This record gives sequence, C-alpha cells and structure tokens, in this order.
Amino acid sequence: SSGINAEYGQHVRLHDLRTMKCTTVIDGAHSQTVRDLDFNPNRQYCIATCGDDCSTRFWDTRNCTRPLLTFSNHSHWVWRVRYNLRDQLLLTGGSDSKVSLLNVPSLASVDPVDEEEEEEENKSPEKEEMREGILEEYDKHEDSVYSVAWSTADPWLFASLSNDGRLVLNKVSKEIKFNIIL
Repeated sequence: SSGINAEYGQHVRLHDLRTMKCTTVIDGAHSQTVRDLDFNPNRQYCIATCGDDCSTRFWDTRNCTRPLLTFSNHSHWVWRVRYNLRDQLLLTGGSDSKVSLLNVPSLASVDPVDEEEEEEENKSPEKEEMREGILEEYDKHEDSVYSVAWSTADPWLFASLSNDGRLVLNKVSKEIKFNIIL
C-alpha cells in the first residue's frame, strides 16, 4: 500500500507515502472521535470508519462531502472496523461488548461472471436477497471489544479480543455463507 491514514478528533486524513502529501480530508467524519478505519480490499476509493458516535460509516474518498452509508450498529463506542476479502462483509467491535457482522452489498465489488455462468444462475431458483445492515451480532464478551480480525486462511472465520483478554473465534453462519457464494 502506498497510503497511510490518520484519525484525529472527528476528522480523517489520508496521506500518500510516495509524495508525503495529504490526499484526502474528511472533516467531521463522525460527530465524536474517529476510532478506526479500514480500506476496502477490492475497491481502492472506498473506506469504512467507526467512532465514538456509535456508528460505522462508508466513504468514497473521491467525494467525501457525505458518507455513502451509515449504520448505528452499537450502543456505545465502536473501536474497530474490518473488511472481509469478500468486501460486502465487515466486522465491527465496540465498547458495548458486541461484535457486529455487517452486510453492504450496495458498496461491494462485483465478481466477474461470464455469460454461461450468468445463464445458469438465471435458471436456478431465486435466492433470498440478504438485507443491507447488521446480519448477526455476537455477544460472547463481557467487556469492551477492542479488536476484530478476519482469518487469512478461512474467509468465514474471525476473531475478536476484549479488554479482559478474552479471545473469541466465530464463523459466519452457513446460511449467510451459502447465500453469498451461491
């Protein structure tokens, strides 16, 4: 990656390491402190941010006048946001002791599909459309969740770590997984 990010207060600044210049500023990205951001692994101009205003926001860095989407998915500060390699899925962890699995298909990259596959898909029965927003919430922690991470070996496995030192491993449910890949 050739960029670095900095969050300070309610603002986000993105810097290009090649030129050492600020390339993007998102003033007032959140109404309170910005805690974290993550870059979409498949769409270079999309980022997700989270903060003390209990929300997760999605931005196009080419036009930061307002967020593309906002979810108020926690009841207290949101400490971490992480994209899955299948960029329609994200994890958030907050000081409300919860981990949220978010679905954002409207902002996801589209897998290339050749015509034969498209015809076969059209013949198959309609699959249930997954809603945008919170798919699942995991409440296995008794303290604030300060970190979440996707497995690099299994895209459906993730970990969360809370302030009390508890590390929890979870898997995306088979129902959600199959709805995405089939």
